Amino acid sequence: MSAAVTVIVANSKEVIRLGLRAMLAKSVRIVGESNSGDNLLSLVKKHRPQVLLMDTAMPGESDCFALLKKFAKSFPDMKSILLSAVDNPTYMARAKAAGVSDFLLESVTSKDLVTAIENAASGKVTKGTGAFARICASMAGLPQSATRDAKLTPREGEVLSHVAYGLSNDEIARSLRISVETVKEHVQNLLRKLGVNDRTQAAVWAVRSGLE
Repeated sequence: MSAAVTVIVANSKEVIRLGLRAMLAKSVRIVGESNSGDNLLSLVKKHRPQVLLMDTAMPGESDCFALLKKFAKSFPDMKSILLSAVDNPTYMARAKAAGVSDFLLESVTSKDLVTAIENAASGKVTKGTGAFARICASMAGLPQSATRDAKLTPREGEVLSHVAYGLSNDEIARSLRISVETVKEHVQNLLRKLGVNDRTQAAVWAVRSGLE
């Protein structure tokens, strides 16, 4: 029988941490718990879990996405899953850009949570679940008809899809694995082709053109 997946649970709410502990007790091995982002880095360094199960609303000096950036640099083998109380498309898009394995709501079933953790730990490539999967798919680019009508290249369509979710140039660069300078160039080109003045207007255009 294979060893249980090691997990750190990071959530500001004690009731959620207790619930996760009970939900996961028979399936994974929780090696640490945290209620703040301030001590999470040292906790991860100490226990080196296979999976970090983290709340999107962690208190502390750094938000969850800044923490994910630090973890990706210092602990590249650790997989992350975000747990959220709200169905927030922008958070899901930022999570995708940060390389998380899945984005789940707090209403997730124990079966689906365990499956997500096991998939993440095994390195199995998945498209995520539920709304997160739909967001990831839409970030792959706008419909071909929309990009063709605006004379956007496929890459510019991908960049515009990311812009529509409010991602920064740095987040877009990480998601598409290109340089920030290249992202800036694509953004300027698509603004010119769309005939709009800023990213907000570009995002509105993208949504009206079929971004789901």
